[in-house]
Amino acid sequence: MYLLDTNIISARINGNALVVAKWKQTASSGKALSMSGINYYEIKRGLLAVNATRKLRDFEAIRRTIEMLFLDTQEVFDKAVEIHVGLKRKGRPIPDADILIAATAQNQNLILVSDDSHFQWIDDLIVENWLNT
Repeated sequence: MYLLDTNIISARINGNALVVAKWKQTASSGKALSMSGINYYEIKRGLLAVNATRKLRDFEAIRRTIEMLFLDTQEVFDKAVEIHVGLKRKGRPIPDADILIAATAQNQNLILVSDDSHFQWIDDLIVENWLNT
């Protein structure tokens, strides 16, 4: 199962050929696609802020085809704390939203699909980049 990061979902909305092809291939192979509630928030606020109504409709259509995962367990927050402390000790802080997304992926044994290279700094996080394949 895959957890799609904001930049991957945005690339899909924008019709990026690499992401569209990988998305279809993954879905047709029966592998589940999901997004975090944080991704939903980041994308929807961005689209509403610029009044991108067509892209907002596209996003809502995509949203109905994938599962949304919520921050609803203490284990996710404990994992996020562990990630934050580990990165801080390495001198490599990343945004809290990304820490929570990574913690969600790790807690549910998901492959995180993202174009953000800083996810590589997180130990034991499996990351794929569909924009660079």
